[in-house]
Order: sequence, then structure tokens, then C-alpha cells
Amino acid sequence: MYVPVNTSSELNDIVTAACGADRYAIDTEFHRERTYFPQVALIQLRWEDEIVLIDPLELDLTPLAKLLDSDATCIVHAGVQDLEVLDLSCGSIPNKLFDTQIAAGFVGVPTASLSSLLDRYLGFSLPKGDRLTDWLRRPLTDDQLRYAASDVEHLFELTDILSEQLDDLNRTEWAVEECTLLKGRPRNRRVPEEAILRIKEARSLKGQTYRVATAVAAWRERRAAEANTPVRQVLSDLGVVAVAQQAPTSVSQLKSLRGVEGRHLRDGADGEILTSVQVGLRMTQEEPSVKRSPELPRHLRPVVTLVTAWIAQLARDHKLDPALLATRADVEALLKQDPSCRLTTGWRQDLVGKPISQLVNGDAAVAFDGDGHLVLEARSHTSLPS
Repeated sequence: MYVPVNTSSELNDIVTAACGADRYAIDTEFHRERTYFPQVALIQLRWEDEIVLIDPLELDLTPLAKLLDSDATCIVHAGVQDLEVLDLSCGSIPNKLFDTQIAAGFVGVPTASLSSLLDRYLGFSLPKGDRLTDWLRRPLTDDQLRYAASDVEHLFELTDILSEQLDDLNRTEWAVEECTLLKGRPRNRRVPEEAILRIKEARSLKGQTYRVATAVAAWRERRAAEANTPVRQVLSDLGVVAVAQQAPTSVSQLKSLRGVEGRHLRDGADGEILTSVQVGLRMTQEEPSVKRSPELPRHLRPVVTLVTAWIAQLARDHKLDPALLATRADVEALLKQDPSCRLTTGWRQDLVGKPISQLVNGDAAVAFDGDGHLVLEARSHTSLPS
């Protein structure tokens, strides 16, 4: 059963009670289709045997920060967006975090949904819900409320099972480290100068055109955040590229560009776009400060395919989610000697980073073991006769 929470006094009492527990489970329902920032619609909270559904449309959620800041462990599933929502609505994120999706990846269940984990470990099926349900509608139906409550109802039991498996595999520290990394990911507002990196159509731009596109994309990001509206409602990706390629100097030129519509030029946006064009034109070759990642040297490109195949085998051998172990982007970052590459620290460095470096340096080789499995082994430096 669950209890709806609609008053400030009820919320304060709940926070006080939950702070006395050693753990709690939390989930959020939100929408972001029509806004820049996620709009929270419901908070589901469990501690001990209590489940409450908190209505953020009626309440100020900042009292929840006391619980988030406490020493109790917060349990979530696939919580990256929940952390963003909590940070925005409460001004805080959990002090201690356990993500059941991350934990499952370390015991060989890749990118698992909550429904699949509950079915696998508890033989329990979540109630069916409409993926496109409107959580901002009031009143919420009984089916919506039951569905929402089920997202936290069994997280304690699931956590206990996964924790035991992590201990058996000596991977508890790995999961803790990964949950800590999750907490450290950027949230809420993206860096405007990096917005250009998310525009597929801009990847081929070079020189001054790229610098103008960077300035226009940064302007679009700032305006979207200020208006709390999706970036593509401010200006389409195609419009950003068209403006960069043509570098218009007048509103009439701006209106003639493909991807630029009248609605994009309202409320002074036309002048701001033209100003952004001039900002880009004045950038030097050393700017913008955020540059595209350098291309991988040609002689290292075959290494990526080879290493990716070995990583897939390694993940199977160790019962790990391949994406949790190392992605193709991780491998490329390592080969580019990117200092932020996650394969250069922690457990990944020992399991993946160092062996890949040995392969690139010519001290190791990838081979079949006779049973169709790929292995990385010390290189003999002896060539087969031709």
C-alpha cells in the first residue's frame, strides 16, 4: 500500500521518519518534452515498510534535501535522470547511492530494466503502465498511483540479492565506485560552448564556419535554458548550420535561410542570432575553447575493432555488462590519450586499460584459444613462416 502526500506538514513528518532509517528507495516521474529542464510530476519514496507518493505540484520539495543529505543509503534504479530531477527540485542529491541497474551490470545482467530484474530475481511482474502516461494530469488515476508505487516497492529486496552477488564476486567496491561516478556526472544545465558537439549536421564544418556554428549553438543553449524550452524550439539544428554557413548580416538574409522559421525570430531572437554570428566571426583559430575531439590516427583505427571484440569476450568471461566494462568511445579515448578516459583509473585500468596499452605497444596480441574465444596474451614476437 501507499500513502499520498499533499501537505507540507506530512512531508516534514515523513522526512523526519525516513532519516531514522538506514536506507530508503526513491524514484521520480517527470516530463521534459516541452521544457529545457525536467518538470517533476511525482516523487515515490520507500523506507522500512512505508511507501509514500509525494505530489510536487502541491508541495515545495526542498525539505527532502535533509533526507538526501543524511547518512542513509539511497536506492535507485537507472538513477541518472532521477538525480537531475532531485537536484533541481530539492537542491541536493543523495549522499550515499546504490543503483540497482549498475549493480546488475557487475553481476552479468546488462542494461537491465527494473521489470526484468524483478522478474529474474523475485519472480514478480510490475503492473503494466502506459509509457506515455501524463504524470502532470490531476487527479492521477488509481492505476497510475499503483504503477508509480511499484517502482520502489521491491527495491530493498532486489538490492539485498544484488549486494550478495556482488560480495560473492568481490565487486562491491566496483559498484560503489561506479555509483560515485554517477553522482559526479554533470547535471541540469549543459555548457553552452559544448552545445555544438551535439549537432550531427555540424560535424563536417571547419574553420570559421565551425566557429560561427559554435557561437550560434551556444546562444541557442542559453536562450533555451532561460526560457525553459527545448533547444530545437529556439532554433533547429539545420538552422544553426545554415546560419553558420551563410553568416547573415541582416534579418532579411536570416529569414531566407533553410531551417530558420518566423517563430525562431520572435522576441528579439533575430538580433541575438546576428550578434552571435559576429561573435563567431571574431573568434580566433585558437577558439572556441571547447574543440572537437581529435581524430584517431589512421594506424590505430584497426585496433579499435580488434579491442572491441576482445572486450566483448572479456565481458562474457567475467559476467559483466560490456557497456559498463568499456565502450568503443572509451577505447578511442584511451588510444587518443584523453586524460579524462575512464580506462586509466580504478578497476577498469587493471582489467582493460593496461592490457590495451600493452597491445598497442606491441607487447601483447589478441588470439583465438582454440575454442573460438578471444584472449589477450603476451606476444611472442615470432612471425609465422610465409
